[in-house]
Amino acid sequence: MILRAERIAQLLKQGAAPDTSDPLVITPTPNIDELSKSGSASVDLRLGTWFVSLRPARIASLNIDEVTSEPKLTKCSYVPFGSSYYLHPGNFILGITLEWIRLPKTLAGYVVGKSSWGRRGLIIATATGVHPGFAGCLTLELSNVGEIPIELRPGIQVCQICLHSVEGKTTDDIDRSSYFGRRRPILGNILLDDFAKKLSTS
Repeated sequence: MILRAERIAQLLKQGAAPDTSDPLVITPTPNIDELSKSGSASVDLRLGTWFVSLRPARIASLNIDEVTSEPKLTKCSYVPFGSSYYLHPGNFILGITLEWIRLPKTLAGYVVGKSSWGRRGLIIATATGVHPGFAGCLTLELSNVGEIPIELRPGIQVCQICLHSVEGKTTDDIDRSSYFGRRRPILGNILLDDFAKKLSTS
């Protein structure tokens, strides 16, 4: 069940109380009154100040069987508030949300781009899943599929997170992937599971 913005606002209020054991936290905190009255079923998120791009001249191709250090593959850029990052047509970068998010064990979420940006050619984080218990800033996958460069400014609202309840028994086990607790975007690793390894050697 997807949570309406009014319910999300209530959970954020509860999470601000010091005696809440498993809170929902979004910081900087959205305007609770505006969120309660919005009538939506999501929370808008803002673009942070860090961007990561791939270095195409460093390697011939991305080979998932080879472990390549992230600094060799990527270039990290800091863009201060008041400045801009220009994403050119056909280019792809990683961004990060300004907001630091903590989900309780009873909630999960997914991130989608805002249609106002999509209509201008900016594709953002297609259905990025956020698991129960996650904490950190969210990495955003940004692509310009339009015809002209897009000016990205840290602090602008670029996407939204939808939250839904999680069915089943609540446990202390949470997904502590390499993205847990991050404040900068990272490329991460692609790991083949046993089934894929067997297929590749058959």
